Amino acid sequence: MSQPSGNVMDKIVALCKRRGFIFQSSEIYGGINGFWDYGPLGVELKRNVKNAWWNDMVHARDDMVGLDCSIIMHPQVWKVSGHFDLFSDMMQTCRQCKKLYRADHVGPELAESKWFQAFRGLVAEHQEQPASQDFVEQWAERKGKKLAPGLAPAIKAIGRVDERLIEAGRNQTLAAKLAVYCPNCGGDLTDPRPFNLMFETHTGALQEDENKAFLRPETAQGIFVNFKNVCDSTRIKLPFGIAQVGKSFRNEITPRNYTFRSREFEQMEIEFFCHPSESGRWYEYWRDLRMRWYTELGLAGSRLRLREHDKDELSHYSCGTSDIEYAFPFLAEGDFGELEGVAHRGDFDLRSHMEGKLVAKDGQLVLDVGPDGKPKWKGSGKDLTYFDDERKERFVPHVIEPSAGADRGTLAFICEAYTVDESRPSPELMKFHPRLAPIKAAVFPLVNKDGLPEIAEPIYRDLRKRWPCQYDAKASIGKRYARMDEAGTPYCFTVDGQTKEDGTVTVRDRDTGHQERIDKSRVAEYLGRHLHR
Repeated sequence: MSQPSGNVMDKIVALCKRRGFIFQSSEIYGGINGFWDYGPLGVELKRNVKNAWWNDMVHARDDMVGLDCSIIMHPQVWKVSGHFDLFSDMMQTCRQCKKLYRADHVGPELAESKWFQAFRGLVAEHQEQPASQDFVEQWAERKGKKLAPGLAPAIKAIGRVDERLIEAGRNQTLAAKLAVYCPNCGGDLTDPRPFNLMFETHTGALQEDENKAFLRPETAQGIFVNFKNVCDSTRIKLPFGIAQVGKSFRNEITPRNYTFRSREFEQMEIEFFCHPSESGRWYEYWRDLRMRWYTELGLAGSRLRLREHDKDELSHYSCGTSDIEYAFPFLAEGDFGELEGVAHRGDFDLRSHMEGKLVAKDGQLVLDVGPDGKPKWKGSGKDLTYFDDERKERFVPHVIEPSAGADRGTLAFICEAYTVDESRPSPELMKFHPRLAPIKAAVFPLVNKDGLPEIAEPIYRDLRKRWPCQYDAKASIGKRYARMDEAGTPYCFTVDGQTKEDGTVTVRDRDTGHQERIDKSRVAEYLGRHLHR
């Protein structure tokens, strides 16, 4: 049993739609790019991911509390935090077809485009005897132009298919040489320019500048602005964390790769506040703890890695950042996508909300001021320091931030669970960890008669009081097993003729297909024990 070769992601997406994990938002109207709906199985799976996170990171600890902050906050929050000025991607527009691109995505999208693949084929055909420039231009005007209307000028600019381009094609770096051309039509692109990712809206009746607001691009700032409220309303003492699960919104230029990069997504974030002298140790603690959480839920092996950022990758305020990354099937071989970032943010955020926007100068964080010497964006003026009774010291706490994507995590668990076993009547199955499985068990009467439903239904009702379960009496037992395998259900209990004789039922394990008989009175106890192993 293994993940199959070929386009695995297409098969996963098809299974997710067929079985009700994930649907395209507004599909009956043609869909809307960057937005997704979770179906009956998907909503249970994602809820289980969030519940596992909340239970392990909040309920199981005595140094953590929770918040649920509003999506729309005071605009000054985003000005002081730097999002208003700096939260942007570089964007390029095709002058011919007007399609928008994120500048750092042009190369990868170009490599996947039909016209570029065809051009690479041309390169491969002339490895022995390079084609003349006239031949290349004729190809561009005929076949190439059908693939991309604006391609001919691009090919003319490239020139003769010589050894240099052939070698580049072999090394799959040719896209970088053509990244000034549109992946869609081959036309020329504008120079990169900044594009702010925050969604704008307005509060109140009038859509005027003074009423402008923003949908939050992250959940963290709601925690920072409530730091003092949490300290004053609870008895919790440093070091402690504040956790939040909630929706965020980013107006991505080119949403792509299924639910990996969306315009509406859900985050699971912690801001852990501690004494500056202990922040380095806490950073290592949270980095390692969060990595273990994923492995314990099934993301084990070479597809998961922990990557420490190089110094030139760090934000100006960061003392250290690590990414927990997963090798999603839609990525090129050897590439990884970020699941979660664990960042040592120092005292940047609390100080910003006290004083105003901070910038790096001579290795220090200082207040960003205008020509008049006044802060460009004023802070709240509130005292967000912390007084430590034991140390007899007042200070601005340092913050460690483990920030996970609930949608990306759910997608990673889906990709990891997807398995093909050709020996089964229906080869596709989802090997979810029992804690995450949307349906924990299924109960079947072998046939829908002979008094078997009367035995099976009470067993199902008893299990349903504690876990999401399904009852299925239709189709052959093999097809019913296959349905549950595709849904990722760990255990199936079947009532048959022998049940009437000795009171036992058959329990089938999803992963191994192994079957054993247990007394019907032990079904709930058996399931509870195996779900929490």
